[in-house]
Amino acid sequence: MLELIKQPWPWYTSGLAISFIMVILVFFGKSFGFSSNLRTMCSMLGAGKWVSFFNFDWKAQRWNLLFLIGSVIGGFISANWLQSDAPLNLSQATIDDLQKLNIPFDGNIVPSALFSWDFVATGKGLLIFLGGGFLIGFGTRYAGGCTSGHAISGLSNLQVPSLIAVIGFFIGGLVMTHLIFPLIF
Repeated sequence: MLELIKQPWPWYTSGLAISFIMVILVFFGKSFGFSSNLRTMCSMLGAGKWVSFFNFDWKAQRWNLLFLIGSVIGGFISANWLQSDAPLNLSQATIDDLQKLNIPFDGNIVPSALFSWDFVATGKGLLIFLGGGFLIGFGTRYAGGCTSGHAISGLSNLQVPSLIAVIGFFIGGLVMTHLIFPLIF
């Protein structure tokens, strides 16, 4: 059984799982999104005393915190005990695109040239991670939710603002990938 779990699964498996979770959330009147957990944690720590945005009934969001904790634990288990020993099967076109950006493909799920403590310890790496984290945080707050919340929960509820946000996410991703990232690297 463990060998079955360690193997790569077809792409549609996650789609079915997300659909199942969304049906359950809609049935119970909940919506999916990770970014709301930051607001919940700040409220739990008493930030509502100083900023009205954090002054709400955080106990109603406990289920979402459990989802966050389960995701972190699941990611840890997956990364440490359920990885396949086979290198990542990546298309040659993607490997060529990475090499054009001077990012060597090392067979890992993420390139160690970008996602390692050695890279973060450089000025460029620190700037990219801190700047990227700030932009993601600001964008999440400005858009009223993160990509997963808008794309999965918002679109499944047929919300027009979520459709606009998702279109913006895709445009931003294309601009970053094709215009800004090559300048950084």
